[in-house]
Amino acid sequence: MARYKSPAVRRYLVRLSVLMIAYLALLLVAVRTFRSGADIGVFAWPLAVAPAFPIIGVFWAVMRLLVEEPDEYLRTLFVRQVLIATAFCLTVMTVWEFLQNFDLVPAGTGGFGAAFIWFLGLGVGAIFNRVTDGTSGNCP
Repeated sequence: MARYKSPAVRRYLVRLSVLMIAYLALLLVAVRTFRSGADIGVFAWPLAVAPAFPIIGVFWAVMRLLVEEPDEYLRTLFVRQVLIATAFCLTVMTVWEFLQNFDLVPAGTGGFGAAFIWFLGLGVGAIFNRVTDGTSGNCP
């Protein structure tokens, strides 16, 4: 059985794919450059920050989906998913910070910062939609 995908969802999937390919490429270049020990001087900061831009682009892509989705029901599910992701991220990061304040966990998140937690929260939101409404946004 095929699932309905609106043009907005198809555009989102294309944007997401392009951004994730860019992220992987930039991350690979940055990691290899820094691990090689090459002296890159003034380019160190821009190179270190470069992989963050596609992640920021993913935030934009998700918000564009909310704007472009013509189906009100699907848009409501997506909005609820984003709100749950945001609450999940804020909760996890707040608890982690308090644990850090009392030296119960190491400083930093080892690269798994707020963006990673927010993306996990999107999954939690999809599960919540599935459990409460019987769908995570896919119409038969």
